[in-house]
Amino acid sequence: MTDESNTDLSYQCLTAVLDGLDALVYVSDMDTRKLLYINKYARDMWGDVQGETCWRALQKDGKGPCSFCTNEYLLDENGQPTDAYVWEFQNTDNHQWYQCHDQAITWLDGRIVRLEIATNITQLKNAANQLLIATKHAEELANKDALTSLKNRRAFFEQGNQVFKQAMRFQHSMSVIMIDIDHFKNINDNYGHSVGDTALKIIANVLQSTIREIDILARIGGEEFALILPETDMHEAHKLAERIRLKIADKKITHKENVFHVTSSFGISSCIVVNQTLEEMLIKADDALYIAKKKGRNQVKTSI
Repeated sequence: MTDESNTDLSYQCLTAVLDGLDALVYVSDMDTRKLLYINKYARDMWGDVQGETCWRALQKDGKGPCSFCTNEYLLDENGQPTDAYVWEFQNTDNHQWYQCHDQAITWLDGRIVRLEIATNITQLKNAANQLLIATKHAEELANKDALTSLKNRRAFFEQGNQVFKQAMRFQHSMSVIMIDIDHFKNINDNYGHSVGDTALKIIANVLQSTIREIDILARIGGEEFALILPETDMHEAHKLAERIRLKIADKKITHKENVFHVTSSFGISSCIVVNQTLEEMLIKADDALYIAKKKGRNQVKTSI
């Protein structure tokens, strides 16, 4: 067998291997970007585009070399091939995701060309995205009160402690409000737990619609809510608590033929944060709340 026959057989064997791959394989000129070789996978996807420029044949509406072309990474400062460059890319024509292995190699005529082997990873990418969405949703549920959709106790302390550390760094003012629904047990006893749940949702909506985006609101117990107000002094916190108190008292709750109102009690603690902790502020706010309830409920009290 002649050397030419051996070369032809080797080329046929190599072509058979490349055409059997479940991946895009192409070779293009580094300067002109013309396709010197494409395998069956690429021909089935884009047709017989050998001889065309890669950016026109393989991408959508290509008007010139792709801005994301990796040729610059495939040669060193002396124009010699470097190691393979591996990256992920979403094709602009078929919108499929590929993991690409790009490398500069020496072609049959001695010139240095670009070789790309691209494996479709769309299913893997979609699965990863779905897992990311599911993980994010699970994290949200872990930090959310199921009934009111407010933050739960866990999220309140996690985010609240971060806010306190920030306030301590700059010695900013901070206020904490504890809120308790008056005689909530009577609502459950007289009208049932479903009506009690409705009342909690209504009150949560009042609270949520009244506060700022930077404030941290949570349901931390059965009928207890807590509110952290960054950069807020006692006077401002008291004004907000009174506004919320009046809004809650104004809300009507209907059960069959019965229409009733609920009231709420508030305890506030405030300070310029130097070395105070969220736990200490909550204790002071809770002490003030206890006084509000002891003195008749439906009122706002502040800590000393």
